[in-house]
Amino acid sequence: MSRPGIEVADIFRRHGPAWRSANVGHVSLGQMKVMSAIETCRTAALGGHVEACEDCAHLRIAYNSCRNRHCPKCQSIAAKEWLAEREAELLPVLYYHVVFTLPALIADIAYQNKAAIYGMLFKAASETLITIAADPKHLGARIGLIAVLHSWGSALTHHPHVHIIVPGGGIAPDGQRWISCRPGFFLPVRILSRLFRRLFLEKIAAKSRCWSIISSSSWWDSCCSPWKSAGSWRAPFGWSFASGGDGGDGSRAPPDRSCRSA
Repeated sequence: MSRPGIEVADIFRRHGPAWRSANVGHVSLGQMKVMSAIETCRTAALGGHVEACEDCAHLRIAYNSCRNRHCPKCQSIAAKEWLAEREAELLPVLYYHVVFTLPALIADIAYQNKAAIYGMLFKAASETLITIAADPKHLGARIGLIAVLHSWGSALTHHPHVHIIVPGGGIAPDGQRWISCRPGFFLPVRILSRLFRRLFLEKIAAKSRCWSIISSSSWWDSCCSPWKSAGSWRAPFGWSFASGGDGGDGSRAPPDRSCRSA
């Protein structure tokens, strides 16, 4: 694979110092460490080793990698391997792309309490899909899913949400057959939205400090505002459903594995 003309590390080296100076007090120590790791990755700053060809004795200096989980150089191979493994697990059925997002107020709390709020988001989203799918009035099957957290949106602002890939069906309760959903329709949006909101509020209510902030805000009343359609279905709580379409932050499901809604 050829090296791209410009890399993230090149941008950081050229503009990083000025950007950090202009944002003093707004950049965390963790973010500073990530930028430093990316800037020095595979450079003499991290040391290196000499590779020698056994046939022609040609020598080549190879600089060490930073191995930071955010580094695009270090994680590109791991990302490709992960995608290949997930692709091998796909069933020969249609898949749906579902996105659960959080409103701005919760996103602000999540920024300072990432592990707690992100954990609630994952649990509430997965429990919602599994519970409604298991209901005989809807699908009546045990489903599986793959969920991936995105903490930033396409505008590069903090926008926590989870993208979930779900097969269009599941295993029957007796474990003997496959139950498919209706063509082009997975589960009812309104019911999913209501359950997700209730489950998330129940989980966050256990965190008294966060709950006191949320329950006293105008966001509580906005949960009952009228629904709107903006490309993909959106619930007032920030839940969006995409059938092979926009996931609410510009991302899209793979077109060859997603159902399309008319």
